[in-house]
Amino acid sequence: MDLTTYADPTVVRLVSERFVPIRVDADRRPDISERYSLGGWPTTAFLTPDGGVLGGGTYVDAERMPDVLDRVADAFRDSEATALAPSQQPPDSGEPPATDVDLVSVVFDAFDREHGGFAAAPKFPLTAPIDLALQLHRQTGDPAMARIAEMSLDAMGWGPLYDAVDGGFFRCSAAGDWTDPRQEKLLDVNVNLLATYLEAAAVLDVARYRERAADVVRYLQTWLADPVDGGWAGSQPPDREYYSRTADERPHQTAPPVDRTLYSSWNALAVSAVLRAAEMFGDAELGGFAVKSLERIVVACYRPGAGIAHCLGEDGKPSVRGLLEDQMAMAAAHLDTHAATGNVVYEMMAQELAHYAVRTMWDEEGGGFFDRSVPDPGERIGLMRERLKPFAANCDAARVLSRLAAATGDISFAARARDTLAAMAALAPRQGPLAAHYVLAAREPSSPTAGDPPSEINFQEK
Repeated sequence: MDLTTYADPTVVRLVSERFVPIRVDADRRPDISERYSLGGWPTTAFLTPDGGVLGGGTYVDAERMPDVLDRVADAFRDSEATALAPSQQPPDSGEPPATDVDLVSVVFDAFDREHGGFAAAPKFPLTAPIDLALQLHRQTGDPAMARIAEMSLDAMGWGPLYDAVDGGFFRCSAAGDWTDPRQEKLLDVNVNLLATYLEAAAVLDVARYRERAADVVRYLQTWLADPVDGGWAGSQPPDREYYSRTADERPHQTAPPVDRTLYSSWNALAVSAVLRAAEMFGDAELGGFAVKSLERIVVACYRPGAGIAHCLGEDGKPSVRGLLEDQMAMAAAHLDTHAATGNVVYEMMAQELAHYAVRTMWDEEGGGFFDRSVPDPGERIGLMRERLKPFAANCDAARVLSRLAAATGDISFAARARDTLAAMAALAPRQGPLAAHYVLAAREPSSPTAGDPPSEINFQEK
């Protein structure tokens, strides 16, 4: 909790006297976010001294906060509150695993046939279901899959979710029809959408998707990129006043400040997407910037035997090690950079990061990956004692391992991929549109192959 959020002196006094306020940035600590989020962010959680959750919810405004603080303090003093148990993975139902056809139905049953996209409000720009629709259309020619992709991409790319003035996508929309966007601009949201628009342009041969992808690249390079050292900043905060202005008015307004933190996993996704854009647009300089950005993150955040750190602050210091998504996203980015440059060093680094994840996060009993390595002793409190196995991150890890097996001929990677998917199989039918992560991973070929030849574009560092 940040006391500066509240101007009410009563709130400040109550917090100072009865509680120890702690503020956590969910982007910098996704492992804490995964364990303590209570319905979304911002979350206001009240904890016991040993880190258990007494209760809480999402944002609590200054008017309600004094009453909430009184009730929480009374409940704790009277021992009437019981800390919530850490979230556990759903038990195996004992039913046979769903088939590929079953899971495809699970994914597309969530398609919004009126407004495009998937699931209800708040509406997030989920890309995995669209990627699956594009893959199925490419392989089978099914026009229904093309319609799902086109309707979703058009609704997101030419509606309130997209900032037509500065460029870039907002985080999500509060309404199911994509109106009332939540105006944070996050790097991961934009690069995931960039990759999907590029794929749609190639699969559907639709010029407007190529043009929208180019617009997203311009946003990334104008607002988030570090033109000197490489890398992309993490986000811009919301600002309703600024984003309500027209193209003629905005130059006279102060734009939302950019958070210059470099997140490893998000930059890895950006490297992969921008390399694809550079190839599609024939832009060697853009490809060189992607390679330089990858090198910057590795030099600053990699430590032999300890993997990639999660983020690089504006002070130039890396922090938070041992997160699964960082290792696997960076491994994928290295595979893509190897494909683009032909430099075997990138493939070797991809293998190193995957081996580190297996060594420190693999569940020997149940299969699959925990979301992080064993935390330091000082962090083994409350829900941080628990090691979770996130569904989408495990499926994405299996996909990376399959790619590594195909690229290197190392069958141990293929075996880990199969075991990871086996561990996630019972969970997949309950994931709705996110089951697309499982289907895409299951369809990823892992047989050793020579791989695609490097691109003819000469990606030189700038």
